[in-house]
Amino acid sequence: MLTNNSSKIWKLAKRYNDGYRMNMGDCFLSYRVTYNSNGTTTDNNAQNEDCGDSMEANWSFYTNEKGAYIKLKGEKVKTLMNQDNDYKYFKIESLTDTLLIVSFRHKQFGNKERTIQDYLVPEDVKVEGRNYHN
Repeated sequence: MLTNNSSKIWKLAKRYNDGYRMNMGDCFLSYRVTYNSNGTTTDNNAQNEDCGDSMEANWSFYTNEKGAYIKLKGEKVKTLMNQDNDYKYFKIESLTDTLLIVSFRHKQFGNKERTIQDYLVPEDVKVEGRNYHN
């Protein structure tokens, strides 16, 4: 379901930051992430003006007693996520053909760590209210 047995492009439908819905500006609205069945992933940030560098990493599934995760590993993970490790776990809250919900802890402004929850849908799915502040 994550790769559609080849590659699958997901877009961000909505994001929550510590339970609060975030306003999604241009970079969030144009964001796309591709998961490939060969275990690689990349996003399109670098293709969009002022959206930063693109994440390029290897992905794998990981499970433990707390649940199932997507593990991203690569040098870009370390730099773009502003952390010491070159890997990060994204907890899978839901994964179907039409919805991927992941949550993760992320350091933000003032070095405060928060829980981010992303709702992603296949690129061609129309999402009402994505830009809900406008």
